[in-house]
Amino acid sequence: MKRGSTIFLKVVIVLIGIVTLAVMIRFPLTEGRAVNLDLFSIYSDPFIVYGYLASIPFFVALYQAFKLLGYIGQNKVFSLNSVKALRTIKYCAIALSILIVMAAIYIRLSFSVKSVTDDDPAGFIAVALVATFISVVIATAAAVFEKLLQSAVDIKSENDLTV
Repeated sequence: MKRGSTIFLKVVIVLIGIVTLAVMIRFPLTEGRAVNLDLFSIYSDPFIVYGYLASIPFFVALYQAFKLLGYIGQNKVFSLNSVKALRTIKYCAIALSILIVMAAIYIRLSFSVKSVTDDDPAGFIAVALVATFISVVIATAAAVFEKLLQSAVDIKSENDLTV
């Protein structure tokens, strides 16, 4: 059962990555202001480029979660590699939350000046707040699990030395 659940979670992580990548590739093509632009103009938009660069910590965290599930499946959960994976997930979640907040601040400041289209950034700001909250919760959970796992690894290494 344990092996089946780790395989299921690995499949879920891969599906999350594939769906996220598909949305990131497809969404700029269907956005309102990019409908009549060529591909180079769409993908050279600074905000879209920023979105792609900001997604790097997300995909790194997904990869680290995949590796962590591999360690769990191999019964190597109480190892320094697992602690390192959790630490990387924590740092990626912190970086992602900072990048999301920076994007929200940029959007808010750029829309504070009366724009030609009179767009309201409230929807993006709301999504950014929710995404930031989720990132902070993930970073906090990863930090707690990292400390617990580090304590368990330390106790295990002490027990290995006394035997």
